[in-house]
Amino acid sequence: MKDHDRRMLARSLLARKLEGRRSTSLLADLMEFMLSPPVASAGMIAAKLKITQRAAQDLLAHLGLREAIGRGSFRAWEIL
Repeated sequence: MKDHDRRMLARSLLARKLEGRRSTSLLADLMEFMLSPPVASAGMIAAKLKITQRAAQDLLAHLGLREAIGRGSFRAWEIL
């Protein structure tokens, strides 16, 4: 499967999680951001969305992304 096809599949699967969310929810912004880099930390997400790292972790939990690296103070997530 090509990288472009993977991204389109991931986009459609994640879009389902956006149904019923408020228009002001940052979940859609997080989804778009996570489709760009292969792996992102809560700090990267917080800086991009201008929210706290804790809020970024909460959004990640709602999207149900896989934790790629879980080493104490540094945790990172990935789409596939």
